[in-house]
Amino acid sequence: MIEADAREAMRVTGSEFEELLVFGGSGSPRLTAAICDHLGVKPGRGEVIRFSDGNLFVKVNQNVRGRHVHLVQSTVFPANDNFVELLFWIDAFKRASAASVTVLMPYFSYAKADKKDEPRVSIRARVCAQSIEVAGADRVVTMDLHAPQIQGFFTRPVDDLYALPLLAEAIGDSGNLVVVSPDAGFAKQARKYARRLGAPLAIADKERVDHTETARVVDLIGDVRGRDAVIVDDFTITAGTLTEVAESVMEHGARSVRAAVTHGVFTGKSMERLDSSPISRLYVTDTVENQPVRLSPKVQKVSVAPLFAEAIARIHRRESISVLFDF
Repeated sequence: MIEADAREAMRVTGSEFEELLVFGGSGSPRLTAAICDHLGVKPGRGEVIRFSDGNLFVKVNQNVRGRHVHLVQSTVFPANDNFVELLFWIDAFKRASAASVTVLMPYFSYAKADKKDEPRVSIRARVCAQSIEVAGADRVVTMDLHAPQIQGFFTRPVDDLYALPLLAEAIGDSGNLVVVSPDAGFAKQARKYARRLGAPLAIADKERVDHTETARVVDLIGDVRGRDAVIVDDFTITAGTLTEVAESVMEHGARSVRAAVTHGVFTGKSMERLDSSPISRLYVTDTVENQPVRLSPKVQKVSVAPLFAEAIARIHRRESISVLFDF
């Protein structure tokens, strides 16, 4: 996490960020404000109007000619509206003669649709990537893409930031941790959590048979007995997998269980499941801020604003951002 002195050094001094503007879409107003606070700049002025027939109207309310524009917009709740709004913002900035448009998409909802895994289906993530580029984006910054290879769907630069250091700091060190991956697919990333926390790794064997957004835990690989388990994942929607893995972990003798997830895409009865589960604390970032459910007291938000602010500052200064991936 960015320390106070580093944050202060990032703030505007003289005309350093004179050409930089940060705007927020309807999907990320609070995160935008937090990022601007870290940078020491005011959020850009714009408006979005939703007409009765569902059409969106986007307008930039200040001069952006020759300026470097950064747009913060998570594409979820409602996913389609926020994605189309994102495209309209990019087009508006380009038509207003912005020097460049960098899209900061903290949560890319269509990242789960990265392949043709059954007959006659669209690879939606690729369609979205192409649409963002056609609209005029010069660069994309996102976080914990469900499928990192989606970066290859773009021909423009894509920076996929990681929430791991921030979440690992929130988890802390009880001295007796075990990191649990909810499935084999996330095991590689979970191993990075385990290495960061100095803990062993266990893997849940999960089975998914349909599109209901739920899965069944078949077995647990690894020893969790007597340890404080931490389930890690990139996102959760129904909290079904988290709660099933948590129950399995406790059945296998864990002393306690928490969870850490980058994107808290909570819907339906997710909070009821969480409240009735053995999970004592669920750490999530603020990449998704307009969930349709009231969050449980078990949920603890971890802000990614410092990380995105530093990425913006480094891009603006034409500095390498590779240090943000060093963990």
